[in-house]
Amino acid sequence: MLIRPDAGDFRLILLYTARVVYGVGLAMIVPTVVAMAFGERMDAWSFVLAASLAIGIGRLAEMGLRTRRPLNTSHALASVASSWLVVPLFGALPLVLSGHYVSYLDAYFEAMSGFATIGLTLANDLDHMSRSINLWRHLMQFIGGQGIVVIVLTAFSSGAARLGTLYSGEGREDVILPNIVRTARFIWRVALVYGVIGTGVLWAALIAAGLGVGEALYHGVNLFMAAFDTGGFSTQSSSVAFYRSQLVESVLLVIMTAGAFSFALHYQLWQGRRRELLANTETRTVFLSTLLLLAIASLGLARTETFTGFFEMYRHTLFQVVSAHTTTGLATVPGRLFVTDWGALAPASIVAAMAVGGMAGSTAGGIKGIRLGVVLKGLKADVRRVLLPENAVVMETYHAGVRKIVQGPQVRDAALLLLLWLGLYLVGALVGLFYGYPLELSLFESTAAASSGGLSIGIVRPDLETPLKLVYIAQMMVGRLEFIAVFALIGYAVSVVRGKV
Repeated sequence: MLIRPDAGDFRLILLYTARVVYGVGLAMIVPTVVAMAFGERMDAWSFVLAASLAIGIGRLAEMGLRTRRPLNTSHALASVASSWLVVPLFGALPLVLSGHYVSYLDAYFEAMSGFATIGLTLANDLDHMSRSINLWRHLMQFIGGQGIVVIVLTAFSSGAARLGTLYSGEGREDVILPNIVRTARFIWRVALVYGVIGTGVLWAALIAAGLGVGEALYHGVNLFMAAFDTGGFSTQSSSVAFYRSQLVESVLLVIMTAGAFSFALHYQLWQGRRRELLANTETRTVFLSTLLLLAIASLGLARTETFTGFFEMYRHTLFQVVSAHTTTGLATVPGRLFVTDWGALAPASIVAAMAVGGMAGSTAGGIKGIRLGVVLKGLKADVRRVLLPENAVVMETYHAGVRKIVQGPQVRDAALLLLLWLGLYLVGALVGLFYGYPLELSLFESTAAASSGGLSIGIVRPDLETPLKLVYIAQMMVGRLEFIAVFALIGYAVSVVRGKV
């Protein structure tokens, strides 16, 4: 029987949502300062307006909704989902006021794409976008990559026990340190330390590529946030191809790969346990998957003779497969070439790479390597049970920090999530088919939106049909939160209508 939520339930959900809005409002101070520094007055005022609204609403809610009622699991999950719905409303305000978006819906699409680290864009005239607006697009990815709910709340709350479900509600599973607050702060520390190092290396590479010192720093900051948080936004419409630099591409390959590693693996590496990199079942699964898809894509491109030489072909194939597998979405070739020049095998490999994604507990999206690995381990165990004598004890293990036994319920959960992901990819593809797009193009774009892959073959554009924009927005959110928090919010909505007091 469904129980109708009372006013106290909604009070808690709104309170925690408002706290996240408040934190994002504070983050807008950064592009506000940049806008003022570069004389972008109109953009500075738009950030002041958006930040004032977000901070004001957050403070008013804190004063009016504060309660001692404990946060239970359903409250936490619904708060996570409502935060992800509401925060892009504020993140979109500076975007729509910049004049680079046809409508507020397009700006909301962009903000959701940013916070969910997708990388699909509806921006007009990206090459002439102001520095502050472009920085805000990338900063949204940086905030969303670490987790807008956990990172913001750990800055203002010490209630580790109450934050546990908020943490898992954003699609994270590993508690790296003894409590959630320390875990989230470690995630933040990793991002900042890598940010300084990665930006510095990119800065040097971009100077070597011919950019001026100041311009290289600006591009380096934005590129790091796009690569490490596997977001895929770029400051130029031609993405990474703009730089025409193998050195820049090589640095980005390393940063994208680091972003697709789980923060639990980063912790192990920070502790000096380098063997974990090779022993970890998920890193092995992702590595083998990347090698397989790279080989298939290379074979497909070799047959099409798209590139004149082997090195040129391998350079672009490697970058695109890694960008897709880490669900980053940066590109060295125009998206339309996937359709016109890359044949069938190579684009299929890109779609498969985006669908699988990176590691669980990372900034990457997709099904995740650990789930695929567990399902394959379970399948292997079933095959062995059939082939071995009936009294044989069949046991499969996997490594994730420590050696663990593959349990039946674990395999079923992984298989269920795999089916949910495939269903999510299929829904967007079917809607694309309804609007007249070919199946292969619809599936490519749907997978990019749901998995946070971010690569596009051109369906996503400012004049895209409105229902498709809404479907892609929904896919971005559901994929980023990995279903459960969204199901909880839907459950609340159904309970309001059909629940009993």
